Amino acid sequence: MLRESIKMSWENIIQNKLRSFLTILGIIIGVTAIIALITVIEALIANVNEQFDSVGANTLVVSVQGTPLKQGLVDKELTEINQIDGVTGIAPTINATIDIHRNGTIYEDIIIDGKNETFFSRNSDLISIGRGLNVLDVENKNRVCVISAEFMNDAFMGENPVGQDIAIMGSLYRIVGVVDGGDESVMTLMSGNSSDIYIPYRNLMNLTGQNKIYSLEIYMSEESDDTTNISDAVEQYLDTIFNHKDNSYILIVMDSLLDMMKSVQGMLTTALTAIASIALLVGGIGIMNMMLVSVTERTVEIGLRKALGAEPRLIQVQFLTEAIMLSVLGGILGVVVGLTISFICGAVMDIAVPISWGAIALGVGFSAAVGIIFGFTPAKKASELNPIDALRSI
Repeated sequence: MLRESIKMSWENIIQNKLRSFLTILGIIIGVTAIIALITVIEALIANVNEQFDSVGANTLVVSVQGTPLKQGLVDKELTEINQIDGVTGIAPTINATIDIHRNGTIYEDIIIDGKNETFFSRNSDLISIGRGLNVLDVENKNRVCVISAEFMNDAFMGENPVGQDIAIMGSLYRIVGVVDGGDESVMTLMSGNSSDIYIPYRNLMNLTGQNKIYSLEIYMSEESDDTTNISDAVEQYLDTIFNHKDNSYILIVMDSLLDMMKSVQGMLTTALTAIASIALLVGGIGIMNMMLVSVTERTVEIGLRKALGAEPRLIQVQFLTEAIMLSVLGGILGVVVGLTISFICGAVMDIAVPISWGAIALGVGFSAAVGIIFGFTPAKKASELNPIDALRSI
């Protein structure tokens, strides 16, 4: 019985190709929107979360604005922060944009970061060739540097840069390593810039004449579950040295930021799904309209079938099956189009876009539900049609 209903429904859909396509267009658009929006948003947030995760949990990020009386931090204060219970290390950051010379070629506006050994030991997975900066490099102000993979491709054209020299403001620096992917610290994420070269931070302070530090990462033990107390202690220390002035610094707790990102992801997914579902509802109305028209057009057929003994339940099942087939067909086409758009967006934004099976299940399930809900009324009307009234039109 069901097999026969499916066959007859499919034949009727095929006989009216254009009308069927226009009917399910709303379903296609709705499912496409759900798939594309959810998939792309999840990919974007996953990409951002991955970058934040690379900084690591149990990390505090401090950005100093300063006050009229105090403009930044000095090494003595960094040492005192490092001595706070629960803090396992700190990584100051100095930034500058400088022209670089190599073999007579000038590379303009190169972004240089001053870092210390703690940053590279904490983020050892960033090094793809050679090594990062170590404690001797920082303490002795060795003229060594680590470059990004992007700068290596621009300046060395496939050569191994480790052991070669570049000139930074007239001083030769020996390349000791290459960072694959650039600086993944939260400062880079906020600024939107990736660094090209990393040198000991004290070297960069001397080169640029800076004597204060305005950015640093504070690391806590990975086993620590007392993040709040440690961040409160750091905040209390900073309040003291900046005389409790408002807006003198910004303290970001990475754990809280990651939790906020996940919360935002959930809200975005819910909101976008609700918006996209409007198109599905419009599509459902279109299916109901088509099925009502189909009942009117097939009045004689329904009358004949009833006169030959077809039960109302069978008539209802056939029309309901046709409505469900239309909506599911629209859902499948919407999934195909939505995934295609998602992969195109991923390629344009250069991010990995995994298939979201949850979004696919939601889209197809929602479209099937729309077929059932909006197909029930026309199917019921067809099943209740009086065969005598139907046959009068012959």
